[in-house]
Amino acid sequence: MVTDKKLWDDFRHGKKYALPHIYYQNIQYLFRYGKKFSRDDEVIKDTIQDLFFDLIRTRKNLGETDNIKFYLIASFRRKLALNIQKQITPLNIQARKYMEAEIIYSAEQALIDKEELTHRERLVQRALKELSPRQREILFYRFTCDFDYEKICEIMSLKYDSARKQVFRALKSLRHYLSDNDIFLLFLGFFIKKATLLKD
Repeated sequence: MVTDKKLWDDFRHGKKYALPHIYYQNIQYLFRYGKKFSRDDEVIKDTIQDLFFDLIRTRKNLGETDNIKFYLIASFRRKLALNIQKQITPLNIQARKYMEAEIIYSAEQALIDKEELTHRERLVQRALKELSPRQREILFYRFTCDFDYEKICEIMSLKYDSARKQVFRALKSLRHYLSDNDIFLLFLGFFIKKATLLKD
């Protein structure tokens, strides 16, 4: 199996197989990720096209990476934010400057769909509701995507200390309602599994 570093280097050096491989390996992932920020499918598709057009255009000047998915997410998120900003009109000028993701975890959806909840499940649901959109997003990158703080800072345009504080505050909020063991189980079984982490 070709590594991300090898695949990316081959793309940068013009190997014909590399671009289609990168594109088809990530297009659905990027689309589902974009749906967390916008319900406008056309804006998401246009942003994906812009992203790959720019990658092709600047291919020879691209830096190295050993994590293509992270590279694409970081670039795509910036482009999507700009495209969403372009849609702001006098009617929605109050839109937040910070692009918020609607992160719904798989277990959270299961709780929403369930007719009757146990006391423990109600606590989990309440704890997740207490998280801000930004806290949900940063926990998503940290624990679901397994990105380190440097990568999170790049994606969300945060300083290192700020990223760590955001994670700390989010976990502190969860601990207000849940035990450490419950939080551990939440990250193991309740957060979206990596294989389907962006499934709608």
